[in-house]
This record gives sequence, C-alpha cells and structure tokens, in this order.
Amino acid sequence: MNSQHKTLYQSTLKSSDTEEPIDLWFYRPLGFRTALLAAKLHITPNMITVASIFIGAAAGVLFYFNDLLLNIAGMLLLVTANLLDSTDGQLARLTNNKTKLGRILDGLAGNIWFVIIYVALALRTLHTGFYGLSDAWIWVIAATAGISHIQHAAIADYYRNIHLYFMHRGQGGEFDNSRQVNAELKAVSFRKAPLRKVMLWFYHNYTGQQEMMTPYFQRFIATVNKRYPAHDLPEDMCNTFRAQSKPLMKYTNILQFNTRVIALFVCLFINQPFVYFFVDLIVLNAIMFYMIARHERISKKMTDV
Repeated sequence: MNSQHKTLYQSTLKSSDTEEPIDLWFYRPLGFRTALLAAKLHITPNMITVASIFIGAAAGVLFYFNDLLLNIAGMLLLVTANLLDSTDGQLARLTNNKTKLGRILDGLAGNIWFVIIYVALALRTLHTGFYGLSDAWIWVIAATAGISHIQHAAIADYYRNIHLYFMHRGQGGEFDNSRQVNAELKAVSFRKAPLRKVMLWFYHNYTGQQEMMTPYFQRFIATVNKRYPAHDLPEDMCNTFRAQSKPLMKYTNILQFNTRVIALFVCLFINQPFVYFFVDLIVLNAIMFYMIARHERISKKMTDV
C-alpha cells in the first residue's frame, strides 16, 4: 500500500481509540480494498449492507445442521457478511455517502444475522437435546440470550459514538438522540416513504433503549447542551471525558462481533452450540453491566464538575 493509499485508508477508519486489533489486522484492510472496487463500480454502501444481510442470514441457516462441514461453510459466510459490514462503513466514509438510512440498515444487519443464528441454534438443540432441558426452557434461554445480544450491540455502539462525539468536540459523528429521531419520524409520511418510516420507527426505539440504559449520561449531555454551543465543545472537557472513556472501549469491542463469534465458532467445533447462549447470558452480560456502571460513574462525575 503506497503512501497515498495509506492516507486514504486511514480516512476510512473511525479512530485509533475505537478500532479493535482483529478489525485492523483483517477486516479493515480487506474492507478498504473492497470499498475501492465498489466505488469504481458505483456500488453504494446501502447495497453492500443489504448483501451482508442475506449472506449473514444464510450463515445462520447453516448453523442449524449438525454437520461440521456445513457449519464451517456458515462460519465463512458469517465472516464474509462481517467483511461487507466493515466495507459499507468504509465506503461511506471514502465517498462521503453517509445517510441516516445507511446507519439504520447497518445496525439492523447484525441483529438480523443473529436472530436467525439464535433460532437455528435453538431448533438444533430441540433435536439433539441439552441435559434434559424441556423445549420451553430451550426457547426461554435462547430468547433471553437474543435480547441480551441486542442490548450488548446497542450499548456498545452507543458508547463508541459517545466517545467519538467528544473526541471530535461535537463535530459530525453518528451520535443521535431519540428526540431528533422522533422529529424525523413524525415528518415522514408512511404513504410516501413506507420503508423510511418503518426504519425510523425501529431506530427511534433503538435510541430510546440506549438512553434508558444510561440515565447519568443523559443528565451529563443535557448539561453540556445547555452550557455550550452545539458542535463547539470545550477542548479541556472533551479531553477529560475522552481520557476516562478510552479504557472502556476495549469492553465495547468485546461486546461486538469478533469476541462473540470466536465463542460461537468454538461451540460449533465442539458440537455444543447451546453453550453459546450462556456466553451471552453470563460472560457478556457481566461485561456489559460492568461497562455501564463505569461509564455512568464517569458521567456523574463530569456532571458534578
């Protein structure tokens, strides 16, 4: 990669604070090359996101079968779907083609993959059994793990965007709030734009969920908005917040794709797919609650300054 490409590549990354090692080693370099090709072919980020949804869904279906070769094929498809998920964001930054619909689609993509994966693993367990658990309990555990997954993804995404918001002193970014989204939702006619209306409805619920999970941060950001002009936050305050928030970024990475998929693949290789649900319910939930508690303490401290 020459110096010009390196500079261009760096512009497609969110920040060194929030990128994780596996992404920087594998997904981002491949995603950048795929984004360059897509730009030449006039393929849009949203087209890539939609393709990732279908590929990730196909991966989930293959995890239903108690056949390691089919499971490995599913793993390869899931890695491909995540590569495309990386590519769409890099392409959007490369071509400056960032849209609210794209952000909503990008958030939905991962949830769609994992809904299908969780249903497939639950159905597979119904056939094979798991230490005498009844069918009802299998579904309860799978559904609870799925709900936990959605919360993990939502809060990890939120904390990353909060960090980037203060890192860039309120400039740009993807830090949205439910009031803004609700205003957009009300302004869109279902008759004229049904897809956008539905997407904004989901996104309004998504942002509302993020805000409900972070009460002290909501007080902090409300105080910030009252004290300072939009998109011109004090540098000292932003640097202080960034310094305290940065150590928590490793936990947002754990709650995202790479760590959970490594756990999923291990469970498939040892032919114990149902164990994966307990990774969600016990390990990842513990990390999420710890991360929220730490971040809320930072927010409370910053509000009281």
